[in-house]
Amino acid sequence: MKIVIVEDHPKIREELSTFLSRNGYTCVSSDDFEHIIAFTLEQHADLVLLDINLPVYDGYYVCREIRRQSEVPIIVVTSRDSEMDELMSMNLGADDYITKPYNTQILLLRIASVLRRAQKNPNQELLDCGGFVVNLSRSTVETGGDSIEITKNELKILSCLYAKKGCIVSRDELMKYLWDSDAFVDDNTLTVTVNRLRRKLETAGVADSIQTKRGQGYLLL
Repeated sequence: MKIVIVEDHPKIREELSTFLSRNGYTCVSSDDFEHIIAFTLEQHADLVLLDINLPVYDGYYVCREIRRQSEVPIIVVTSRDSEMDELMSMNLGADDYITKPYNTQILLLRIASVLRRAQKNPNQELLDCGGFVVNLSRSTVETGGDSIEITKNELKILSCLYAKKGCIVSRDELMKYLWDSDAFVDDNTLTVTVNRLRRKLETAGVADSIQTKRGQGYLLL
């Protein structure tokens, strides 16, 4: 998943990019703030992290212009913590608002939550996983003209793995993802659910799509 970081402080921008990259995201940024709106739109990213205090154009203007031309999810990340700042950001089209200094793990959860909501958009009902397609509205795996039904938890696991396709997702992260949706999933239940999902994918002719990385988690190829 690709994230555009719109932040004018070089050190913060670099630290944030390094942290998110270590957690499986591809990050891009620019210090050309005169053309930051065009740069952001050209990236066709999955999410934008946007500061408010920017040179040339403030974050409010940038948010409004991006939202006018794109539905890309936007999280405002700023040291300004007044209710008016948050209200203005949301009114201009931001999907979430988080203040500095922030807990990095909370930021990761906020990003995952916003991406999850974006995947439920009616215009994004299909997740192309390469060898197969996940239909979010029908809760099915489709390949070669065949369609196999999957459970709610199996769908959520695939959605979470898809959000970080090609990167390892830890078991803890998967359980937190499912727990966030009010579904109680312990370690054993997760193992059983993943194994059942694998068998369904094998039936659909896409075996080995989900790999286990011992001691680390799972990986969607």
